Amino acid sequence: MGIGLLFPGQASQFPGMGKDLHDSYPVARRTFEEASEALSLDIAALCFRGTEEELRMTENTQPAIFTVSMAAFRVLASETGVRPACAAGHSLGEYSALVSAGALPLRDAVRVLRSRGKYMQEAVPVGEGAMAAILGLSPSQVEEACRAGASMGVVSPANFNGGGQIVISGEAKAVAAACEAAKAAGAKRALPLAVSAPFHCALMRPAANRLAPELRAIPQGPFAFPVVANVTADPYGAGDVVADMLIRQITAPVRWEESVLAMRAAGADAFLEVGPGKVLSGLLRRIEKDAAAAVFCGPADLDAARGLTP
Repeated sequence: MGIGLLFPGQASQFPGMGKDLHDSYPVARRTFEEASEALSLDIAALCFRGTEEELRMTENTQPAIFTVSMAAFRVLASETGVRPACAAGHSLGEYSALVSAGALPLRDAVRVLRSRGKYMQEAVPVGEGAMAAILGLSPSQVEEACRAGASMGVVSPANFNGGGQIVISGEAKAVAAACEAAKAAGAKRALPLAVSAPFHCALMRPAANRLAPELRAIPQGPFAFPVVANVTADPYGAGDVVADMLIRQITAPVRWEESVLAMRAAGADAFLEVGPGKVLSGLLRRIEKDAAAAVFCGPADLDAARGLTP
């Protein structure tokens, strides 16, 4: 059975995440310590005792979710010996997938994620950007709704999540106009999302420009297993520069449904969500409802994870 690893992105965080891993496994504690040393910030304290508000701050959210995901992966690897067929991560989760595959060092990745969160938050003044989930329309219909909303400003698809769920992102007035156009086109729902910035759209260009030199300074290693990129929905190729792909990812949509299908084509017939929350497992049921799946983020999940790993 080929296992595809799924690494979560923003909105999967919750207070206390990763504490059971930290308390139960030395390799998880070492992961938290490594991330904390790289940032000069107590990540364990942030994850275990931080408030929801603190964890929602993007410059905290991104390194925190990444650290918990990496701790979970390292425990999973040591306890089950899992050999993934491939991996993918949703937005910031792509960094977790790349570090797990050996393509990026953990210390560099957690540092750049702290910067990524800060730059993304600072790219657009609070309140000027927005995101919304459109349910029940095709990608072409959502793109048409965004074209209708573009008379009010920047708006475009941000996440093609699958199962009829597409997230749009941009200037608040333009997103509102696109939502009205989507409803007129027959969308089941158009739901504003509680986000701190309009991710994965052209408004994030300043963040991409600021992050580019930091990403390009990170050494790239060989891949232990394939990783599917958000931007292309294809596995990274031999000549691909990881930094260039991650720079593009900041302003480009996350092609998640296509990424999951690419993982199936790469040999994944079962999926394991590694890290906090169950967001990606929920999306998987919309895309590949018959695929075997489990989550792993603590000792209680180990038996289910072992049941999937060959």
